[in-house]
Amino acid sequence: MTRDQHWNADRIADQTDRVFVVTGANSGLGLATTRALARHGGHVILAVRDESKGRRAASGITAEQPGASLEVRRLDLADLDSVRTFATELRADHQHLDVLVNNAGVMAPPRTLSPQGHELQFAANHLGHFALTGLLLDLLTTGHDPRVVTVSSLNHRQGELRLDDLAGERGYAPMAFYNRSKLANAVFGHELHRRLAEARSPVRSLLAHPGYASTALQGKAVGMVKLLFGRLLAPLAQSPERGALPQLFAATAPEAESGRFIGPDGRGELRGAPTRVRLSPRATDAEAGRRLWEVSERLTDVRFPLPDPEQDGEQARDRERAADREQAGDRDSASNRP
Repeated sequence: MTRDQHWNADRIADQTDRVFVVTGANSGLGLATTRALARHGGHVILAVRDESKGRRAASGITAEQPGASLEVRRLDLADLDSVRTFATELRADHQHLDVLVNNAGVMAPPRTLSPQGHELQFAANHLGHFALTGLLLDLLTTGHDPRVVTVSSLNHRQGELRLDDLAGERGYAPMAFYNRSKLANAVFGHELHRRLAEARSPVRSLLAHPGYASTALQGKAVGMVKLLFGRLLAPLAQSPERGALPQLFAATAPEAESGRFIGPDGRGELRGAPTRVRLSPRATDAEAGRRLWEVSERLTDVRFPLPDPEQDGEQARDRERAADREQAGDRDSASNRP
């Protein structure tokens, strides 16, 4: 991709017969993503915390696009019980899934705990999406050109993945914990790519960020964060439709490669057309990926249906040792024959 290509939503190919799940689909980037996918023939499942808002969003799309293929399902990403219920019900009704867009997010609220006792931003932005991806991965494996697109942020570059105080018990700063959750998104998307590649899975894992887009996310923050992003910098923000382009590119473009991070090509990556951008070294650190994965498995009780390379290697070594013992036994038997 180069700057002069100016990729936009009009370049999305026909998505007929493809099934998408978009989290947080009733507003902002999620709504813009849903609208664009539906306009190109995709069947989009709006995964939303508030079903009434989801139905209003779907009605607005069908008013603009009669015949749009949409369904609304409740999903509260901060509640792991809700994530499991969503996945179970989706699996009962759909035989395959082509694209999962992990878009929903919470930004800089007062310290709040999820129903399972996790800090809200880490729970909703990371743990819920980790669990959802793991619970739907087998459906994705049977999809056509299947992908997981996880939406991170420029802020992941300021984040620190401190796994010793995820709940903020020893000190909570709303924006610092937001940055941490966005770094967790980036680490997860990159580690998922690595594990899918090792397993030779057909599923691609991509990351995207919108630059600076005007959405309801900033308006729900508190204090100086709300003042800065919700008001003072609002005139500099691009529209949700423009902000959604990187995740739409990651979800649909044939040339979007697994493991890539897609963001705007403008100055400071704040706005512009989709292009490949860099992940921070913290996001690609192998040890950080392993540790976050293990913590996420423990906190969600979700295991991805992927082979464990270390376990597979040990099993292969066990088979080799068993074969060696069997061959040694055959040689002993042959030497003892009359």
